[in-house]
Amino acid sequence: MNPVRIDKWLWAARFFKTRSLAQSAVRGGHVAINGHACKPARAVSVGDRLRIVRGEIGFEIVVEALADKRGPASVAQTLYAETPASVEKREFAAEQKRLTRQAAPEGRPDKRERRKIRSFTGKR
Repeated sequence: MNPVRIDKWLWAARFFKTRSLAQSAVRGGHVAINGHACKPARAVSVGDRLRIVRGEIGFEIVVEALADKRGPASVAQTLYAETPASVEKREFAAEQKRLTRQAAPEGRPDKRERRKIRSFTGKR
């Protein structure tokens, strides 16, 4: 199969919603091929190890197939295999985030709470 640009492959594998977002991520250093930074035009091949960072989420994957056109999600999932260590890290991070999340107060403050806020901030 013909070589595929990394930005096209990331878009086809549904890691990014648009190809321009994939290009921006590659240019920004959020994607590495075999441990090295790359440019959007870099060709990806079967067996390459990719490190992809999307926000707080990181993926380490191995390319198993090439595609330059975006298809259904079921086909996109066959293009790569995520390493077990990567899955474990993501699940651990999600669990930590869930445990540290604080409950937001429900609704607006009532009259008593507003008075406490005003006295605390020193505003009248």
